[in-house]
Amino acid sequence: MNIAVLGATGLIGKPVTEQLIAAGYTVTILARNPEKAQALFPTARVVRADLRNPESLRTGLQHQQAVYLNLSVRQNEKPNEFHTETDGLKILLAEARRAGIRRIGYLSSLVMRYQGLNGFRWWVFDVKHEAVRLLNESGIPTTVFYPSTFMESLLMQTQGPLLPLAGKSVAPMWFVAGQDYGLQVARALQLPGDQNRDYVVQGPEAYTYEAGARLFVQQYAKRKLAIVNAPLGVLKLLGRFNPTINYGAHIVEALNNYPESFEAEPTWADLGPPTMTIGDYARQAP
Repeated sequence: MNIAVLGATGLIGKPVTEQLIAAGYTVTILARNPEKAQALFPTARVVRADLRNPESLRTGLQHQQAVYLNLSVRQNEKPNEFHTETDGLKILLAEARRAGIRRIGYLSSLVMRYQGLNGFRWWVFDVKHEAVRLLNESGIPTTVFYPSTFMESLLMQTQGPLLPLAGKSVAPMWFVAGQDYGLQVARALQLPGDQNRDYVVQGPEAYTYEAGARLFVQQYAKRKLAIVNAPLGVLKLLGRFNPTINYGAHIVEALNNYPESFEAEPTWADLGPPTMTIGDYARQAP
């Protein structure tokens, strides 16, 4: 299958793209920075493209059967700005229909279900819910993945020798590795049929965020790390003056309070179970 990938150079887009290539897909990467993408994936075809530019998407989608989307809201993005997951997605869907794309894979979020619980409202989650609606009503068969917390987020949070945390999580979450998720994406897009599919993506072990972070710190092999914890209220206060911190405060509040339960049994039955534990990931993480 020929598949176009948007977001291939991101934290989770990279392991997904690696697994698509390993599974035998002919991958075309659509990227705003083609030099970076080509350096990461020297065997892949890379096309300069931007979700704001329909003509560039038209070129990249030629001769493709499927598209995988790893889009996100930037941490410093504002509610009234261009959003790749809605404004950009509308442009992409129009070009995908023009190109005859037969299937779309899309990375969504499990924790966005926290919207409306305990009085929580955040415009970023509205964007993510709207993206799913647009895809399901697009007329193109779409597979939407709803992952739990990625193990990669633990490494991404480190600041030098520190792994900062805020607040306290109330329920365990099924941490999943990007590599295992990529394997499931590769298998899902090979399934026959023209219906929309949803998959909850969860890893083999459940921990609170603090317990998962402690295990990661204990097993991380590249350098010594120490956990530091701050009250969530302090993060919220600082977020009034800094959009990046404000984004972090909202996502941490949702992660800390979302009552995640295990729902991945149908996913494992269709796509195979993930195998990488936090300890496994920590010992081989860069």
